[in-house]
Amino acid sequence: MPDAPHLPSIAGRRRWLGTLIAIALLALLGALAWYLTSRSAPNPGPPGATARGPGGAGPAGRPGGFGGPLPSTVALATARKADVPVLLDSLGTVTPVATVTVRPQVSGVLTRVLFTEGQMVARGQLLAQIDPRPFELALMQASGTRQRDEAQLQNAQLTLERYRTLLQQDSIARQDVDTQAALVKQLEGTVMTDRANEGTARLNLGYTRIVAPVAGRVGLRTVDAGNLVGTSDANGVAVITQLTPIDVEFTVAQDRVHEVLQRLAAGTLPARALDSTRSTVLDEGRFSALDNQIDTTTGTVKGKARFANTKGLLFPNQFVNLQLELNTITGAVVVPLTALRNGPKGDFVYVLEPDKTVRQRSVKRGQASAERVVIASGLSEGEQVVTEGADRLKDGASVQLAADVAASAPARAGSRPWRGASGSPGAAGAWGGGASRPRRAERTASAAAGS
Repeated sequence: MPDAPHLPSIAGRRRWLGTLIAIALLALLGALAWYLTSRSAPNPGPPGATARGPGGAGPAGRPGGFGGPLPSTVALATARKADVPVLLDSLGTVTPVATVTVRPQVSGVLTRVLFTEGQMVARGQLLAQIDPRPFELALMQASGTRQRDEAQLQNAQLTLERYRTLLQQDSIARQDVDTQAALVKQLEGTVMTDRANEGTARLNLGYTRIVAPVAGRVGLRTVDAGNLVGTSDANGVAVITQLTPIDVEFTVAQDRVHEVLQRLAAGTLPARALDSTRSTVLDEGRFSALDNQIDTTTGTVKGKARFANTKGLLFPNQFVNLQLELNTITGAVVVPLTALRNGPKGDFVYVLEPDKTVRQRSVKRGQASAERVVIASGLSEGEQVVTEGADRLKDGASVQLAADVAASAPARAGSRPWRGASGSPGAAGAWGGGASRPRRAERTASAAAGS
């Protein structure tokens, strides 16, 4: 076997080849890592220069040198004085002043229906007609009976007068006179009954005209012409809901009942009805009544406010947000509601100091609305408080204003040189990294020539 001595040398070369390939792969990975990290590294600037941010801070504007924390960007608002109304907010339900189910008061065949569903009707307006002919005949019968009995009464009264004349002449017995007088009284009673029956018949005839007892909106129709209707019908002919005026029922917490009573003693109490988003005022009215007892299960008292509802924006059984204006605080210090924060020691705000730092200051809150809150103590007019970005702050932290950052961004963009993929300044060229790439290529070429 002449080739046997060459086998160890071939295996050795293969091992060296594998080692070189592994080293090359490691070198390639290291170069790739250096390339990626050098792209995100900050520009060191010219030799001998130190990159400093605004105000002499460390590199890239970070206070305390390279790697220090950036100042938090915040938005500010100035505390100011304003007249703030003291409001009582509650969830209310729109309740109509009157809801009437119109039922026929006599039984009969419905001949006409004179309203449409959802129509606004006036009080006394004709809604439907029942066949009046049976009631006209009953009225005629009652009138005839009355006239007959009235004639009999008149004849009995004349006979009684004659008997009394004969009694004065001692020509008739007193018993006959008394009997005739009793007959007259009996006929008078009969005539009175006849007149009542005639009135009932006339009233029933009038009930064949079904009219609206109140003004309002008619609901959906429950019966059609041609049906036999009666006084025992549960649904009736129509349901009318009065919409103008209309009430809103709500609840008042028992702790604020005395405020409502004090305001009522001073005069009328204005009320406003708002939609579910509290952004639109549906109507303005006044407080009208307060219940006479507290609900022990909820600790509240029922109240009622009345609204003209001329625009028709309040609808029965609608849920609205009710506001009562109990009082007005004049000259109160107010800030946006987003400026007020709560901690273990209570409410506080971040106040901006002249050196662009913030200080945590405890305050006492007062009346609040959806957008602003009254600061009863702890803050003065004209002081600036943080409204946005306070989650990242602590007492004494440095901040930068959002308006300043937005104003300085165009200036920094105009003065900063273009950076290529390597992060070095220069104009974009065929190398994609500015002028440094050609110079590096020239130095590499000259080194190769010298070697």
